[in-house]
Amino acid sequence: MTAAIAAPGGLYPASCPFRPERIGVSVDMTTGPVAARLRRQATPMALGLVAIISFDAVDLYFVSLLGDAPLAAISFTFPIIWFLSSIIIGFEAGAASSISRAIGRGDVSMARRQTTDTALLAGSVAIVLCMLGLAAIEPIFRSLGATDDLLPLIKDYMGIWFFAEPAAAVLWTCLAAMRARGNSLIEGKIIATAAVINAILDPIFIFGWFGVPRMEIAGAALATLVANLVMLCGTVVYLHVRLRVFATPFTAIGNILESWRSMLRVGLPAMATNAIVPIANGIILAMVAGFGIDAVAGFGVAMRIEPLFLISFYALSAVTSPFIGQNYAAGRLDRVLEARAAIGRFCVGFGLCLAVVLALVAGPLTGIFSENDAIHAVATLYLWTMAISYGAYGMVMATCAAFNGMGYPLPGLAISMLRTLVLFLPLALTGRALLGLHGIFVASALSNVIIATLGFLWFGRRIARSRARDGRTAPVQ
Repeated sequence: MTAAIAAPGGLYPASCPFRPERIGVSVDMTTGPVAARLRRQATPMALGLVAIISFDAVDLYFVSLLGDAPLAAISFTFPIIWFLSSIIIGFEAGAASSISRAIGRGDVSMARRQTTDTALLAGSVAIVLCMLGLAAIEPIFRSLGATDDLLPLIKDYMGIWFFAEPAAAVLWTCLAAMRARGNSLIEGKIIATAAVINAILDPIFIFGWFGVPRMEIAGAALATLVANLVMLCGTVVYLHVRLRVFATPFTAIGNILESWRSMLRVGLPAMATNAIVPIANGIILAMVAGFGIDAVAGFGVAMRIEPLFLISFYALSAVTSPFIGQNYAAGRLDRVLEARAAIGRFCVGFGLCLAVVLALVAGPLTGIFSENDAIHAVATLYLWTMAISYGAYGMVMATCAAFNGMGYPLPGLAISMLRTLVLFLPLALTGRALLGLHGIFVASALSNVIIATLGFLWFGRRIARSRARDGRTAPVQ
């Protein structure tokens, strides 16, 4: 099956009287109404993300039934899980950017080459990192403030979870390659299926149903491992046999290195950009730990609930990079500029609506996960404080994704560093001194709003410079 029709100016020449929207497994995103195209791509992605983010929410719910100590233990794992996930997101970003630009140029063979090479590299790096994590569980979590009574529970969970991450790395990189082709529907279906498998297995492994040994907190990690492995096998077979998006792994080492170079040009800064987020969350967790175990558990509850309200922004960010990549490589800067305006309108409008919703439901929702008043109070306080800044956070994510799509990852890295080091850290220290725990949350919300404004303006200036440069985009590798 042919992935796309190659043409010098993109998927199809501008003069072609018949420009079908879809051919093979790729979608031409250089045509059609911009806002509608983004919405059409983001909708199946959002539905899939509802399912995949439920991984964490379902795990948290069943673990919360085991008591406050397991709930606090799993809360300590978040910064490490987020850090390793940020590495995967970097590979995703690199794959989505380089492959979408290859599709925009009509270079189908390069798109296949990068799909294969990125997946193999992501899996290999994840294996190395997870083996290092297994060897250093105790010092890592002691540095985050974990106590002696929580460390055995943390070891039970992470001792299995680390094995699930390499499978997730390959799976998500393959799905990013499909998203780069404009085919987000496949990704939505696959991650939804993985979430269903996890939800079914969680209570079986945690509580020992149907004759399975009771594993408690370790059972949640095992459910994640099994779900990832099952979906990885099914996905690789489907993408190879039915859609033929992979190239042979047996090629000259120079071809592989060139493919990695092109991907890592965006992927490495994207990894650093996303790694800063869990580092910041680790700093927050260490600060929160100073207010007691209930505060840590409450923060953990809020962290697992929060992504459910950010799904639309995650989906927008995920489809922004391939949309911008295809149009930028095809020289359609008018569509890039229109996409920026559509993204801004959505983030402001939906963000305000989301703040109103959270003001009403945050309290009852956090109460589902714990009957402890102190835990419930911290979780609710966090969501109430952060709600007003979620639209801004969505704009930050989409802006960084847009820079990646254009092949300019360094502005995204700079934005993330400015948010964490220049804005959040000094504001958090000041806020803690003045307002205690609430001051830390206020600092995070304020940082989102300030950096979103800066990033949105920066993106506009980048587009203006590209438009002024001989009326064309710079060559993109």
